[in-house]
Amino acid sequence: MSPAAKNTICLWFDHDAEAAARFYAETFPDCTVGAVHRAPADNPSCKEGEVLTVEFTVMGIPCIGLNGGPGVPHNWAFSFQVATQDQAETDRYWNAIIGNGGEASECGWCRDKWGLHWQITPVVLTQAFTHQDRSIARRAFEAMMTMSRIDVAAIEAAVRG
Repeated sequence: MSPAAKNTICLWFDHDAEAAARFYAETFPDCTVGAVHRAPADNPSCKEGEVLTVEFTVMGIPCIGLNGGPGVPHNWAFSFQVATQDQAETDRYWNAIIGNGGEASECGWCRDKWGLHWQITPVVLTQAFTHQDRSIARRAFEAMMTMSRIDVAAIEAAVRG
C-alpha cells in the first residue's frame, strides 16, 4: 500500500484473498495487486508460510485482503458501487462477477463468489435519481425496481416518460 494511504479497507476472506484480488485486478480499471504477506507462524486462520494478507486496490481504493478463516461472511452492509457509462460497460462488469461464480440480485446488485456485494450502477440511473423533476426520479426508480441487471435503455425510456 502507498505510505500515504491513511485509510485502508480490510476485507475478510476465508482463505483465498489473493485469488479475489487478482480477479478484481483483471476485471476492473485502476486495480492492482501489491504485496502478498505470508503468516510468520501458525495461527487460527492459516499455517506458517500460507498467505495471510494481500495488499490491493479496487478502482483506486486501497484494500487489504485478510485470510481470516471461515465464519465471518460478507453482508449487504458493505458494497462496492461501480459507476458505468453505458450498457456495454454495465454488462461487462455484471457478467464478469456473475460468470465467475457470483450471484445476481435486484436493482443492479450482485455478489461475487467470495461474498462481496457490488452495485453495478449506470450513471444514467444516478442522474435520474437526482433529477430536479421528481417525476423523472420516480419513473426511473420504479423501472429499476423491476430489474436485476440494470437496463440502460429502459432507464432512459423511463426518464423520457
